[in-house]
Amino acid sequence: MTDKADEIAALLAPTIASMGLELLGIEYLPASGSALLRLYIDVPPAEAATRNVGIEECEAVSREISAQLDVADPISANYTLEVSSPGIDRPLFGVAQFARFIGATAKVTLKLPQDGRRRLQGEILRVEGQQILFAVDAQELAVDAANVDKAKLVPDWVALGLAPAQDKSGRDARPGKQKASAGKKPTAKKNPTNKTAAAGSPDAE
Repeated sequence: MTDKADEIAALLAPTIASMGLELLGIEYLPASGSALLRLYIDVPPAEAATRNVGIEECEAVSREISAQLDVADPISANYTLEVSSPGIDRPLFGVAQFARFIGATAKVTLKLPQDGRRRLQGEILRVEGQQILFAVDAQELAVDAANVDKAKLVPDWVALGLAPAQDKSGRDARPGKQKASAGKKPTAKKNPTNKTAAAGSPDAE
């Protein structure tokens, strides 16, 4: 997160926590016309197996923090406020969130190039202090958390049941499917605009 996003996150996190939710992180995207302030919220980790964030929670948080932002006035320019659940391509903010998803695959954009690259995709191996270790191209790569600009999980479509498992030859590995699959390829400030998106918001890299 940027310094401005960190500032706003510190301001809003207690309010969101008082509503029984967790502020995962904030994206602040300034622009000449109207900036975008996007908040990602979720249920606390202990409740993740029993409930999800819905549109009602996003709307409630949007109403609550809009009033708080009007009073605190941390952004002088016009901006649009958007409150979203993380979605299946969940954004990751900070080492604690990377540690929570060890073993998953993440797509990361770096602030400064490392080993000649600013973008990487790999399995999250572990977290050591402020370093996140990934498996990238069959090698271990350590990235300082401060150098992470944006990161999000890459959905496991097979585990989600949205794509078929494949054998070594790339064919559908489900029983009885081999023959059938053969040969197939498969809120503006002062006049805020508030948006909610319970399914999460896609982000251009």
